[in-house]
Amino acid sequence: MRILTYVQVPLLALFSVALWSQEAPAEREGGHTNSNKFKQLYEEFSTPNRFRTASGAPGVDYYQQQVDYVMDLELDDKNTKLYGEETITYTNNSPDVLTYLWVQLDQNIRKKDAPALEKNGSGFQPLARASTFVKNYMDEPFDGGFNIESVTSANGQALPYRINQTMMRIDLPSPILPGGQYHFSIKWWYNVNNHVTNRARSGYEYFPEDGNRAYVIAQFFPRMAVYNDVEGWQNYQFWGNGEFALNFGNYEVNLTVPADHIVEATGQLQNPKEILSREEFKRYKKAQNTFDSPVIIVTQDEAEAKEAVFSDKKKTWRYVAKNVRDFAFASSRKFIWDMMAVQVGPRKVMAVSLYPKEGNPLWEEYSTRAVAQSLDTYSKYTFNYPYPKAVSVHAKNQGMEYPMICWNYGRPNEDGTYSDRTKFGMISVIIHEVGHNYFPMIVNSDERQWGWMDEGLDTFMQYLTEQQFGVNYPEAIAPLEAFPSRRGAPSKIVPYMSGDQSFISPIMSNPENVFQLGPNAYGKPATALNILRETIMGKELFDYAFKTYAQRWIFKHPTPEDFFRTMEDASAVDLDWFWRGWFYSTDYVDIGVGSVKKYYVSPKPGKEVDELLEQYNMTPEDLPENMIYMVAEDSESFEPSMAASSAIDNSQSLRNYIEENNAEIDRTNTEPPKYFYEIEFEKPGGLVMPLIVEYSYADGSTERVTYPVQVWRKNDASVRKVLATNKELVGVTIDPDEETADIDTSNNSWPKEEQASDFDKFKAKIKG
Repeated sequence: MRILTYVQVPLLALFSVALWSQEAPAEREGGHTNSNKFKQLYEEFSTPNRFRTASGAPGVDYYQQQVDYVMDLELDDKNTKLYGEETITYTNNSPDVLTYLWVQLDQNIRKKDAPALEKNGSGFQPLARASTFVKNYMDEPFDGGFNIESVTSANGQALPYRINQTMMRIDLPSPILPGGQYHFSIKWWYNVNNHVTNRARSGYEYFPEDGNRAYVIAQFFPRMAVYNDVEGWQNYQFWGNGEFALNFGNYEVNLTVPADHIVEATGQLQNPKEILSREEFKRYKKAQNTFDSPVIIVTQDEAEAKEAVFSDKKKTWRYVAKNVRDFAFASSRKFIWDMMAVQVGPRKVMAVSLYPKEGNPLWEEYSTRAVAQSLDTYSKYTFNYPYPKAVSVHAKNQGMEYPMICWNYGRPNEDGTYSDRTKFGMISVIIHEVGHNYFPMIVNSDERQWGWMDEGLDTFMQYLTEQQFGVNYPEAIAPLEAFPSRRGAPSKIVPYMSGDQSFISPIMSNPENVFQLGPNAYGKPATALNILRETIMGKELFDYAFKTYAQRWIFKHPTPEDFFRTMEDASAVDLDWFWRGWFYSTDYVDIGVGSVKKYYVSPKPGKEVDELLEQYNMTPEDLPENMIYMVAEDSESFEPSMAASSAIDNSQSLRNYIEENNAEIDRTNTEPPKYFYEIEFEKPGGLVMPLIVEYSYADGSTERVTYPVQVWRKNDASVRKVLATNKELVGVTIDPDEETADIDTSNNSWPKEEQASDFDKFKAKIKG
């Protein structure tokens, strides 16, 4: 069987030679600008320069600032306060002279009068949880935010500063020249919030049963804002959804906590022998070379024993972190602590977990293994993990990431039992948050502006990792055959993309300005990349380009354009149509079968030929010799005898041509095509996508054909294809494996398949 070339008007194409010289009557329409879906993204993209190239790579003059911190911190567990003093060394690698510095004060979003608390509208609902009602209308607002005690220069002189909500400007006594450094110090403290009752990325959980707290602390110190070639100072206020834009630097941190606390943090612990018991240190050293299963450093029994005794003494944990963009830590006497070594390329990396007894047995079974799987899979598709460890910390209702450490939810019932939903949810969030080490902790995109660049890319990689986890740990997913990923598969995004488009923002939107951040920044871009890999580019081309992007921008600050350009540059696949549709618009996929017509070769011209000649003011004498006449089965000109004979038998012109030109019939067929079909495909949806079609024949065979996306380039509404075969066509199905996120499958088949209504599906579910 043969698939013939694109035919928009088949009969007209038969007469193309004769019609070239004719001028068909037509009405003129007004002009318009280029609105073609395949238009290049020159207007949307910035002009390439010496900082960022047209290929998507860093340019010869690319720069980024270096910010180093030395910090002394103390956690006051009794009064839930954190005290800190930091010395910052700011290195100006830009070509610009800086007369002031901007510092981020993210904790200020927790001030009683923070504008962010009033950023959304409000109204009464007929139902409300008692906890929510008390919090909203009866509780005294939490008094958070930084209390800045001093800002001083290296010689101890006070520096003038101005706080604007979550940003602080420090006015310099003299400019920092290109290549120059500036040293200054900030002293501060703040009240630590309960992150369970006062939902936040950071804070503590209180356990009334034993009177203890588990702290997960981040955004806890004044952090330098980013200065770069794209925006200058990135000093967009922190409103809560848009996360962070941060600089790389080196950290030396001395963290003083109650002596019975166990701590994990960004960086390498410098004094384990000093702060651990003899038995803990012995286990700690053993874990460094144990690769097969986690070694428990602090057992559940030991953690439970600590819960009853509150030490009045203190210990200082000392950490050093190289080339990281942030620092975070966790601290509690409740923590169980386990770890194992993972081989990542030539490096040994520690996979680590911290969790209270409330997390067991689930956390002891799966947390560190999920960390290890994340390091293995992410490194395979990007670059070998460069840091010495990755830590997963259990915290109720949390899912948040920082360099080398993250907080994750997933708590069993009080009796230790747990559902599959809890188990898979915990494994998923650990994979996701550990994966954030790659995006954006190392490939350091601007989360404050482009939330999807870390969340979307990470969710895509999370999907690949979850599937591999299911392969490596089949007992964890049994009796399922694959890990039940919540996001990534095309079908998962259909409900979002089929919703009211007036309440949907393009992916290329600031995270503060979208209605549904989860689908917009996580699900949709992850699905788009999955489709790009599986359906459009193919795994080999996609994986090479994706790894190229990751390795080009390791420890650097990429923009969306750098990603888009690199994916095309490294693959030779034109993807402007894809970025435009999926990322710059809220269009959706909806492609259907419009009509299927059967044609036969006719020994004489039919009525359609007469009408065509009349339209172009032609007569039969104007036609060239040896024309082939086609007649549709539903045409008045159709005769049953046409179906009983082959194309050669039906046309003297065809026989003459074959004889005169020694033309050979395709020898892969035992006989010339007997059936000719014209299939019209319609596209009610706005997104152009490859046209994946399965043809079914009367003999029970099927044929899968993928027409390239370019098939839509000249007609965005519909396209026709001709199928020449010696088999009778009995079925046409579009996107048979649901690869494209088509929002309406009711038009995907010919003959049209009757689909059960939502009510019928509900009844069947109840009966089942």
